Parts: sequence; structure tokens; C-alpha cells
Amino acid sequence: MSLYHTIGQDRIPATGALVIPGLVTLGEIPVLRKLFHGRPITWLIEEKSKLSPEWERAIQGDAGAMISDEDKDPQAAGRQLLQFIEKNAVIIYLAAQAKARAATPCHIPPKTLKTLCKLGLPILPIAVDHPKEGNFSIGADSSLPQGVLCVGASIEPNRASIATYREKLLIAFEEAYSQRSFLQQNLGTLLIRGLKTYGKKGKIIDGADDSELTYDKVLATAIVLSQYIKAETDQPRVGIVLPPGRAGLIANIAVILAGKVPVNLNFTASQEAVRSSMRQAGLDRFITVDPFVRKFPSFPWPPNRDLILVERVLPPLKGKIGLWLMLSRFLPATAIAAKLGILKKPADQEAVLLFTSGSSGEPKGVSLTHRNVLANEIQFHSRLNMQRGQKILGCLPLFHSFGCTVTLWYPILAGLDLVTYTSPVDTKRLAELIHQRKVNLLLSTPTFLRGFMKRVEPEQLASLTLVVTGAEKLPDSLATAFEEKFNIRPQEGYGLTETSPATNVNLPNLTPSHDDEIVIPSSRTGSVGQLLPGIAIKMTNAATEKPVDIDQQGLIWLRGANVFNGYLNQPKKSEEVLNNGWFLTGDVGRVDDEGFLRIEGRISRFSKIGGEMVPHETLESSINRCLALDQETERKIAIVGVPDAAKGEAIILLSTIAGMALEQECIDLRYKLMDEGIPSLWCPKRIVKVNEIPILASGKLDIKGCEQLAKG
Repeated sequence: MSLYHTIGQDRIPATGALVIPGLVTLGEIPVLRKLFHGRPITWLIEEKSKLSPEWERAIQGDAGAMISDEDKDPQAAGRQLLQFIEKNAVIIYLAAQAKARAATPCHIPPKTLKTLCKLGLPILPIAVDHPKEGNFSIGADSSLPQGVLCVGASIEPNRASIATYREKLLIAFEEAYSQRSFLQQNLGTLLIRGLKTYGKKGKIIDGADDSELTYDKVLATAIVLSQYIKAETDQPRVGIVLPPGRAGLIANIAVILAGKVPVNLNFTASQEAVRSSMRQAGLDRFITVDPFVRKFPSFPWPPNRDLILVERVLPPLKGKIGLWLMLSRFLPATAIAAKLGILKKPADQEAVLLFTSGSSGEPKGVSLTHRNVLANEIQFHSRLNMQRGQKILGCLPLFHSFGCTVTLWYPILAGLDLVTYTSPVDTKRLAELIHQRKVNLLLSTPTFLRGFMKRVEPEQLASLTLVVTGAEKLPDSLATAFEEKFNIRPQEGYGLTETSPATNVNLPNLTPSHDDEIVIPSSRTGSVGQLLPGIAIKMTNAATEKPVDIDQQGLIWLRGANVFNGYLNQPKKSEEVLNNGWFLTGDVGRVDDEGFLRIEGRISRFSKIGGEMVPHETLESSINRCLALDQETERKIAIVGVPDAAKGEAIILLSTIAGMALEQECIDLRYKLMDEGIPSLWCPKRIVKVNEIPILASGKLDIKGCEQLAKG
């Protein structure tokens, strides 16, 4: 197999251009030469770059030119460089070697990119992916190419900007990344491989009873349970009503190994929402345990004959589990998968069915394929780069997309120990588990982090090396207070159920090895981080639906192998959010010059008043500042839009603050907000006193619950 694979060659213009690869290693030099074979090449090098003898030999024989990002007149420099691209020649920019996290598409600092875009030359972006970089060890394949180069769309001189270049580069990188052979496999076969590979070394630790189960026993138990499930139902999907823990993990793996689709149901949702999910998924069997049935009597439990009670089913099957424990140690993963009938399951078939929280309507079924799930697993892993044997805390609900993708499948694929607990709210017990088990990674939400601030001592979280939050905006004051108390700063991420779910994450910045080393940043306060590898982004104007540059405020569209193919049995709703592989997130934001996405609100959390879009989250931040509210321990306010005959919508402020429902308080707040620069149109029309701000089990704001309170 060729060391390099190239795609998009048909996009190479016949005329000359400035070629800007996102990164270049020595291995790419001959590939770039071959790509532009027969055309004169000039290598453009930064003045401050110090080429090693190996690099000098690699570009020997071609013309060279220098550029400086300190140049005060880039256009003049561009006119001088124009001579090099006459007669269809190309200039190829060689970025200075930079330190960056795995699979980072662009290794060029913004200052340099800005200079290159101001040269006044046509630009041709090229994305470079190294498939072995950031891969799972169980997915290691000696036949993988060293690199994949994808030629992006050309950029005319008058359109050249950091935003345009980054958008075209990410689109090309997504195309290259989507070629990875890992994405052509199925989840079940890889789970078997992971459970076998990490066998006695990897384990799940159930914090509910402090029991431990090694991965080889998890595999044997899941295989036997999978056979029982196959005998119980012919339906393609199986419901699971369990919290994080040993039973929840085994149940989900067993359903996958049975060749069926797990549907983790939200046991905290309304009966109406749960019944809707059951009906949409066509479920006739539900895996749970007796104590859970008794704990949630209001859950719309189906008849007993439809329940598969784990603690009743497994004990009589101990003999079979023992046999499979022995067999699975000797049989190859592919042989086990073949025996179970899942070896050749196509990557584009449904692997998991999740339901949206229903925070703004009836739950929608999000069908994720094996390719979707595996794409997000490797995207997430390539950035985190957690090492075999490290520990991750799994306390997010399994019906939550992050709880499913990252705390079920990820530990098995990466060889991590999984420490589980049934609830993300019991922070006192979670802290005990983190301390006792030396947990390294905590995935949470800002709402749940506030519990740690109240009830946990600093030394209890000393083992944590990374804390990642999602589901809602992370207030800077909370992040700072958490860092001051626990000596670790929470990193904000972003994702949606439809994207499997993670798309962005901030991570601690890398430390330079020496004073002159260029380091590509991986964290920026106020952002949700850079896009994970293999995800492209574009923006459209919320009012006109026309494309805008990604550094301008707009509706966010994403594309990648992790993006779902549509909602379950809802083609109309699918068409509303999917267009040629692009997914409309419903969020509004922009990408800054360093590639960090800044979310400015969800379109459902905007109110249109007098023709103007009012962002609820921006207004909430301003109110928190004006009232000097402590966001470290609890959410005290929420903004809601309600119908208004005069202006279409009216802004209502929900508040838990005593005595804040008076008319004078509303007037005083209006003046404070206007002093902050908030338009009068944005100011709350009325304050509604509530006992607490409604929050979903996932940690998100319960929009429907807030709207009901606002309407009285």
C-alpha cells in the first residue's frame, strides 16, 4: 500500500496559486512535489524558521522565497511573489514546526495566516491527516497509510481571510479524516476486541456497592445475556432502564452483541415522553433490575412479562458464563463476532438509538450508526489521548448522549478503568470514589460541578487531571472558583445528540519544550474549544439563511462522520436540519481566528422582539453581573420568552431571589442593564418568583418547565 493517499486533485487550478497545507512534515514534501508534477515549485519559508539539514535537502533543487509576519506591507510582498506563480507555477508555504495536539488540522499561527491572506494571491488549502495519529491501540493497522492529503477548494485573492481559509481547510480535513478504515468497522466487533485485549487488566468498578468486574468477565456475561435477549425478542431494538453501573454496562453490550440496538430510556422524563419514546422505538422488551422498578414506581413500566430482570436472569446462567469466560480467552475477537452473527454488520446500520431530552418539544429519536459512534470515539480519543489503565468516572445518565458514548464505549476501546455511580447529583459520594479510586477524568455539567463546590474537600479531587463540562454554558466565575478550590480548571466542551455527541472541547494548553517552540493553543476562556478532528463547520445568517464567514455570527452547521443520518421515522424534521451531509445545530455562534468556537446562544433561546433577535444566555450573563449573583453554588435566574400581542414576544425573568418579584425591582434592573449597554428592548418585562429553576436530569435547563412557570 502507498505510504500516502491523495484526494481532491481535480480541485487543483490550472493557473498558479499559493498552496497552504495546514501542516507539513518531511514525509509530505515528495507527495506535494508529485501532486504538482511538471509545474515549477517555489517553497515559501518564514524568515524566523530554522530549517534543519534534512529539510534543506528535502526542498533542494526548487526555488525558495522568504516571508515575515512582521511585514507591514504584505501586498507589496505579494506583488513580488506574483512572479513565482506566473506561467502556472505554484508557491508552497512551509509552516514552521509547531507543537500541537494530535490530529490538529492547522499548525499555522493566526498572525502568520493573516499575512499570507493579505498577500493578494489565489490560495489553495491542503489538509493533511495522519491516520495512525490519535488512533486506538486496538484499531492499530499496519496497512494504514502514513498520510492522506486532501486538496481543498480554491480561494480567490479578494476572498482570502483567516476565516475563509480555515473553513475550506476543515472541509478538506473532514473529507480526509472520513477515509479512516476504523470507521468502516462495527461497534460490536471492536467492543469484543477491547474487552479481550484489556481482559484481566481493565475493569469496571461499581460505586454503588464497590464491586469490581474485570473486562474478560464483562465480555463473558454480556455474550450469555445477548443469547438470552435474542431468544426473547425478534424486534430490532431493546429498551434499557438502568443507571450507570455494572448492570447498565453489561446490558448495553449484550444488546449490541445480540445484533440489536440499545435504547436507554430517560426514567426522569414525564410519562408522556417515555411512552412516546417506547412507541417510536417499537420496544417489546426492557432490561432493568427489581430494585430500580421499586425505586421509580411512577415510571410507565410495561407488564412483567416484558421485563428482563438482570438479577433474575443471570444466576441460572453461571455455567454458560464460565464456559464463555474460558472460550473468549482463546478465540480471536473476529471468531467470537462471527459466532454471534455480528462480524459483518455494516458500519452504516443503526448502532444506538437515543432520544433528545424533549426540553423544547416531544422527544425525537436520534438514530446513530456504527460509523457515527466510532467516529466520535476516535475524534474524542485523539484529543484526550488518555493512556491505558487510567480511570474515568461514569456518572452521567446512560440515556444522555455523552453518558452513552463516552462512559460506556470509550473506556473499553481505550483500555481505561471505568468507575461508575448511579447519580451525578450525589457529589459527596462521587468525591469519595474519585479519591479512593484515583480517578483521572471527570465528565460533568456546570450544574453538577456546583455540588462539588458545596460539599467536597480539595484533597478529594487531587487525582483528577482533566475535568470536562458540557450540556450548558460554563460560567467563567464558576470555572475560576472551581480552579481556586481544587487546583484544576474545568474545560468547557460542546456537542449534540445528533453529532454522537462531542464536536468541540477545550483542553489544557501544551507546554513548549523550549523558548522558541511554537505551540498551537488548545484552550480559550469563553469558547467551547476547537472542533474535534474530522468535523467541518459553516455558518448561515439566521434571518436570511445565506452563507456568512465563520468568524461572523451565524447559525452553526456541522459535517463529519459523526453526524447522524436523520430522526427516527421523521423525514420532514430530518430534512429541516440536514442538507447534503451538513447538520443545522440550531445554535448561534462564530469561530475566532485561533479556531475556537464561541457559542452565542441557541436559536430556541432567542426571542424575536420588534424584529430584533434577543439572546437569552447573553442577557442572563448580564443580569448575573448586574446583580453580582453567585453562580458557583446554584442557578438563580433564567430568561424565558412568552407570546406577546404587541411585540410578538416578551422577556420574562424567573428568579429564586427573595423579594425580587416586585415591579420596582424590575425597573431598577432595567436601569442597571442599560448602564451595562443592554438595549431597552432586551430588558425583562416582568419578574416571576420561583422556588427553583427547573433543571433536567442531564443538567440542562428545562426550557418547557421554565416556560410553564413564566406563563403562570
